[in-house]
Amino acid sequence: MIINTKNSQSPGIFGTFFMPMNDTLNIAIQGAAASFHHQAANLYFDGKRVEITECRSFEQVCEALNQGEVDYAMMAIENTFTGSLLPNYGLLQSFPLHIIGEQYLHIEQHLMALPGQSIEDIRFVHSHPIALNQCNIYLESHPHIVAIEKYDTAGSARDIHQDRMMGVAAIAGLQAAEIYGLEILAHNIENLKKNQTRFLVLSRDGRETVPDPNKASVCLEAAHKVGSLMEVLQVFYRNMINITKIQSVPILGKPYQYQFHLDLEWGEGTGLNTAMKELEDCTFRRRILGVYKKGLRDDDYTTSKSTAKSRGILLL
Repeated sequence: MIINTKNSQSPGIFGTFFMPMNDTLNIAIQGAAASFHHQAANLYFDGKRVEITECRSFEQVCEALNQGEVDYAMMAIENTFTGSLLPNYGLLQSFPLHIIGEQYLHIEQHLMALPGQSIEDIRFVHSHPIALNQCNIYLESHPHIVAIEKYDTAGSARDIHQDRMMGVAAIAGLQAAEIYGLEILAHNIENLKKNQTRFLVLSRDGRETVPDPNKASVCLEAAHKVGSLMEVLQVFYRNMINITKIQSVPILGKPYQYQFHLDLEWGEGTGLNTAMKELEDCTFRRRILGVYKKGLRDDDYTTSKSTAKSRGILLL
């Protein structure tokens, strides 16, 4: 399913690479219109007309991009409350895709239902399992409500709207309530108020030119011996590259052996090419997943409609 949404504003700080001349971009996302992936896509591709291709799983997102069915893809990779999305790191290993950017999004969760109901009327709440986990303190304070896992936050809101479900609420973002005609029963029910998700922007061929890149993501496999990881860390130290994240991912078919995903940042210039050459002496396999511009992280940034308008960004 493709939902067309037009952003007519001039390019902003989120457009961090040179895109094709065509003003319309088709972006694969996991979830429905008004989902957090949809909001992240509109923020990153500010100034472009965005069409989304809705996918039920992250694997479908990667497959759509890999098959050339879409121009780019947005994929969540980590959250400040729930941590890394390990299956998505596995997809980065399985598909020959390229990271060309990242987008941080402040996540605010709201309880919503068809108008004319109170919280006491709600018997079930639908949402993505991660969203339910992010709001478990609130849900535990209302034991009469049974949580049911669904594939998406906004998709749950859309189902309630389409099927006219009474006594059922969804947990989703504010934009989902607005476009699906639901009433907010409780605002900001997430456990962690400074809750952000980091999304990766993926390309099929990686031919985009990124001006002034200052971040990279790489994966590598080190020798299974004492000190092998230390040798890897020393390579980046010598080349003045800061390692901002290390994530181990199991190697399929090799029990208790792991591939390491590293996020790297640097200041003026970069010794990344030199570092990757030096890694040949202390690793088995290594791959640059992407070189891109570091995304904006702002704990006070929200994606409410009023904030988005003040920044000149059209979310939907």
